[in-house]
Amino acid sequence: MLQPLLPVHVNTHCFGGGRPRIPDRHCADAIFYVLRTGCQWQALDQTELCAHSTAHDRFQVWVEAGVFLKLWQTGLEQFDELCGIEWDWLAMDGAMTKAPLGGDKIGPNPTDRGKSGVKRSLLTEGHGVPIGLTVEGANRHDMKLVRATIESLVVVRPEPIKERLQGMCPDKGYDYDEVYAILQEFGFTAHVRSRREEARPIKREAGFKARRWVVKRAHSWMNRFRRLLIRWEKKPANYLAFLHFACGLIAFRAAGLL
Repeated sequence: MLQPLLPVHVNTHCFGGGRPRIPDRHCADAIFYVLRTGCQWQALDQTELCAHSTAHDRFQVWVEAGVFLKLWQTGLEQFDELCGIEWDWLAMDGAMTKAPLGGDKIGPNPTDRGKSGVKRSLLTEGHGVPIGLTVEGANRHDMKLVRATIESLVVVRPEPIKERLQGMCPDKGYDYDEVYAILQEFGFTAHVRSRREEARPIKREAGFKARRWVVKRAHSWMNRFRRLLIRWEKKPANYLAFLHFACGLIAFRAAGLL
C-alpha cells in the first residue's frame, strides 16, 4: 500500500550506473522499526535492515514528498469503504510530550516544570480513528488549537444536515465562547461536558462510556509507537511525518487490513 505513494527515483549518475539502490521495502521496514521501538537512527546499523544513513535519507525524501500523509489518507479511505467513518460524533483532545532537543513548534510545558515540550491536538471520528492532527508548543492551550485541528482534516467531510447533525465532544477545557463560535462556524454541534457530568450516567448505567473516550484511546494507541513518546526531531515536518505514519497504521488496523 505504501509502494504506489512513493516518488519515482531518477538515477542522476552521468552514465546511469552507480552503486545498487537499496530497495524501498528495506528502508520502509527500517523507518517503521524506528517508529515502533523509538530507537536512534544509528541503532539501525546493528540490525539487518539497512544502514541508518540510507534509511534517514530515504525518510527525508519521503517526508518532502508527503508520503506519510498520503498513507494516512489511503488508510482512512480503506477504513471508510470497509467500516464507514462515523461523522455523527467526533472527539477532540490534546496531549503533551517532551521535546528535549528543541526545534520549532515547542514551548515550556506547564505540567513539567517548564521544560521544552510539544502538544499534539488530535481529532477522531466516532470509532476513535484519527482524522485530523496539528502540533504546537506545549504551552499552547487546547482551545487555541481548535481551528487548526479542524482545518487539518485529511478526508473530505460531508456537510451536516438537519436530520443528521455532527456533534463535537471535547472536555471542559474547551468551554470557551471562542470555541463554541468556531464549532458553529464549521457546522458542528458542541457537546462540552465535565468529568463530573460524565460520571453520573456511568454510575447509573453499567458499561456506559463518555463519547470522547475514543480520543483518549487514540492518544494511547499513538503512544505505543515509542518514537512518539518523546519528540527527538527538531524539524516539525519530520515529527509530523512520524505522527502521520502512526495514524495511517492505526487506520489500516481499524479497517482490519493489518
